Amino acid sequence: MDASVRAVAGYGAALAMTPYLLIKVSWVAVGLGSPAATGAVVLNTVTIGMAAAGIALALALVRPWGERIPALPVLACAWIGGGFLIPMLPYAIVDSLISPPGADPAMPAWEYPLLQASFLGMGAGLAVALPLYLRARWPAAFEGRAGDHPAPVRPIPALSGAAALILFDVYQAAGGVTGTSERLQAGNAALWTLGGAWGLWALTRTRPGPPRWAPLTVTWLASGFLVAWSAWKLPFALLGVIESGPLETAHLALGIVVGAVMLRAVTKRPPA
Repeated sequence: MDASVRAVAGYGAALAMTPYLLIKVSWVAVGLGSPAATGAVVLNTVTIGMAAAGIALALALVRPWGERIPALPVLACAWIGGGFLIPMLPYAIVDSLISPPGADPAMPAWEYPLLQASFLGMGAGLAVALPLYLRARWPAAFEGRAGDHPAPVRPIPALSGAAALILFDVYQAAGGVTGTSERLQAGNAALWTLGGAWGLWALTRTRPGPPRWAPLTVTWLASGFLVAWSAWKLPFALLGVIESGPLETAHLALGIVVGAVMLRAVTKRPPA
């Protein structure tokens, strides 16, 4: 049963991302002849590579060759890809329901909804296929309860950093930024950081806790979310491509550090 569900979700994710990939390729082809569009061509070329990697990851989760890929590359791609897409699902769903369309007026009417559908379909497919793949390949990591083998990580510094991130995001969501979409993004980030902090706390405690798979999954996704999005935005903030004050830039840098510590709690084995 799990294999069938994983196959449907994995193939569905790859199929959903294909229109996004093709649209981005067409944008690059149109922009190549315009010197004024150089920046957009570079950015879209990067996103083409990311979309292709996402499709490859989705197929790796369901094809036999995916079971033979060494652990490090598949886990790294799963962590970053899952971090980019899965935690954004709640935001994307709510935003699509309450926010006005954000498409460029020059964009065909059908193009923006198709891009949104690609993101939602890819994220939903990975949300189902990825944990089933990981549980099938590394079942021992999901067994037992949190606290049976606490991660040898000092949680207090990372939890303090997570608290700072949450406070900043709550402030942004409560009105620190203008625009419904931006506030929703900040609120979504606060919730995922809170979930990651809970998972970090649960995985490092010595007392019996919830089933290990719950904090493991939440912390895995939250850490990938913090590192992937912060590492994506930070260079643009430093180069002035996006508006970012000192607090916003520090927030991005702190997100990378906190996410890395959360990942360490997920992957670090206690001494024998």
